[in-house]
Amino acid sequence: MAPKITVIGTGYLGATHAAAMAELGFEVLGLDVVPEKIEMLAAGRVPMYEPGLEELLARHVAGLPGSTGRLRFTMDWAEVAEFGDVHFVCVNTPQKHNEYACDMSYVDAAVESLAPLLTRPALVVGKSTVPVGSAVRLARRLAELAPAGGDVELVWNPEFLREGFAVQDTLHPDRIVVGVQEPGGAAEKLLREVYATPVAEGSPLVVTDFPTAELVKTAANSFLATKISFINAMAEVCEAAGGDVVKLAEAIGHDERIGSKFLRAGIGFGGGCLPKDIRAFMARAGELGADQALTFLREVDSINMRRRGHMVELAREAVGGSFLGKRVAVLGATFKPDSDDVRDSPALNVAGQIHLQGGQVTVYDPKGMDNARQVFPTLAYAASAAAAVQGADVVLHLTEWREFRELDPAELAGSVSVPLILDGRNALDAERWRAAGWTYRAMGRPRA
Repeated sequence: MAPKITVIGTGYLGATHAAAMAELGFEVLGLDVVPEKIEMLAAGRVPMYEPGLEELLARHVAGLPGSTGRLRFTMDWAEVAEFGDVHFVCVNTPQKHNEYACDMSYVDAAVESLAPLLTRPALVVGKSTVPVGSAVRLARRLAELAPAGGDVELVWNPEFLREGFAVQDTLHPDRIVVGVQEPGGAAEKLLREVYATPVAEGSPLVVTDFPTAELVKTAANSFLATKISFINAMAEVCEAAGGDVVKLAEAIGHDERIGSKFLRAGIGFGGGCLPKDIRAFMARAGELGADQALTFLREVDSINMRRRGHMVELAREAVGGSFLGKRVAVLGATFKPDSDDVRDSPALNVAGQIHLQGGQVTVYDPKGMDNARQVFPTLAYAASAAAAVQGADVVLHLTEWREFRELDPAELAGSVSVPLILDGRNALDAERWRAAGWTYRAMGRPRA
């Protein structure tokens, strides 16, 4: 008989994982402590935008027309403990307030709530991004609290989701990492059963110890952040030397040792993962006495944050040295396309800085408007890109949505006060915009 699965925490990670496990054929029970989330999910809706997720939920949430009925949601910890054979912990691990370190309170609370109710054999699977060393501590706590004692095991199975591709990444992962205490033991065998379908399709399953599994996620995010900040540092040098960072990236990207992905210079990375994960990694390295190993990440973080201020400076220069009385259109509010996530969004940060310096800022984003309004209610918001650029003295392209790449620059030229666009993502067709009469500028590129 297939194991029954529970998912603790139904935010971005948990909701996606629960729906994907149901898609793989398992009976799934999701738990959250927020009633509004449970109500939405039980109706087949999600509190965030993620392509394909609502369709996946609709196929499996019990009570919906035509669904398999394999997926339910609850707020009852006792029901979860009784139902599940495998319990996935998918709660948030945000950055601590005024610190670099990771806030483990949600993970700790999940273990403290679940463990005393585990009266029969069970596997607890950590998916949250945590500081190295957490799994050993949590395994010890599980053994102390669970009535079933040694029959309750912990494994660490980090997530590698990309917002905008989360459903694909869960159903068809590029790798599955499983940190166990006993290689080849019962816990590993049970997780191999859970992931049998993607493994059969070719997804590699890497079995490690606890510390390595915890480090894989933070190491991967740190490498990605470093690559992004490297090309942005090269953009700064290109600007100083008169070079073209786009051509530079193209040339070095042909080197198989480097590769071309994530070599597009711009205003940097944001979101709820990369910034807080590299900071938590630095903090944990310091606690372990290995802080010198990760001092380079401080510069990675510094370069990334510097890009936002640089875009503000470029925009100020473009409008004559002062934002006072100037209309600024900002295309993009989310930290990346195909998402409604505005957490630590470079685009929204730039818009906010310009507004605070006296600019009349109007923002448009295909999916992030509601969340943006909650963060910056004093900004103006438009219902379309065309409406946002009306009368603008400068247009800033700050999130690389496909909708923005497909805009007709000739059509927009008649709406602006000055046909001037700053491409903060180096994603627009420069020649197309210039041919339509626009002055096109981008970070790290020569001015035409």
